[in-house]
Amino acid sequence: MKIVNVGPVSFGGAKPLTLIAGPCAIEDENLTLRIAEGLKKITQDLGCQFVFKASYDKANRTSVTSFRGLGVERGLRVLERVNKEFEVPIISDIHDVSQVKAAAEVLDILQIPAFLCRQTDLLVAAGQTGKPINLKKGQFLAPWDVEHGVKKIASTGNDNIILTERGATFGYNNLVTDMRSLVIMRDLGYPVVFDATHSVQLPGGAGGASSGQREFVGALSRAAAATGIDGLFWEVHEDPDKALCDGANSLPLHQVKVLLQQILEFDAIFKQVNVGQSNHD
Repeated sequence: MKIVNVGPVSFGGAKPLTLIAGPCAIEDENLTLRIAEGLKKITQDLGCQFVFKASYDKANRTSVTSFRGLGVERGLRVLERVNKEFEVPIISDIHDVSQVKAAAEVLDILQIPAFLCRQTDLLVAAGQTGKPINLKKGQFLAPWDVEHGVKKIASTGNDNIILTERGATFGYNNLVTDMRSLVIMRDLGYPVVFDATHSVQLPGGAGGASSGQREFVGALSRAAAATGIDGLFWEVHEDPDKALCDGANSLPLHQVKVLLQQILEFDAIFKQVNVGQSNHD
């Protein structure tokens, strides 16, 4: 299994899973900093590795009138401040080849959105930066087909690749999570992350916007940790019902600590058993 190191954080191996978390989009600098500070404290208290995530631009929103974030320049400036003030790695989406250079100068991990997981030019440009790449599996993609995206990135000589499951299209306005995909993608030899909050999204389920079922985030997260993952992805907001993006599937910040503690217990059991079996073999 490839271990991807991002500063003090690692994906893969026997360490506790890494939490990737933050608001869906950067709405406001002060709000973003408060959420980052809260998540840093929680993960420190629990001994959990942490990467902060927020999008400077959400180019794939349902409606042309939907809030997209602060944009590349302002958004990256906010993320850079999070990185420096809280000393945590940062990750964000890149949607176009034109964004890659500026994003790579600030971000620790470049994230390929699920809808763009087959965009060859974007994957190659991201790989050429030498930065770790989080490739999110498309909602339309079989887990074994993510290998083609991996090969596009790896063709640049960059094998610092993380794979993320975020649910599969299941009829109209609905997603379903097939836990087999975590095993299948992990067998490709790269660390695997489970994006629990996007997996409970209802794409376009609110007409001109997506809806979601955050009440199922805990159950799916526990199942994923018991199956075996290297990272967990949660969108988190102070007040999800007032969030400007993906509020219906985001976790409230005040609920994170209790739920994360449960997930880490499942993660520890899986890794203890798995390491024990490897040693026995």
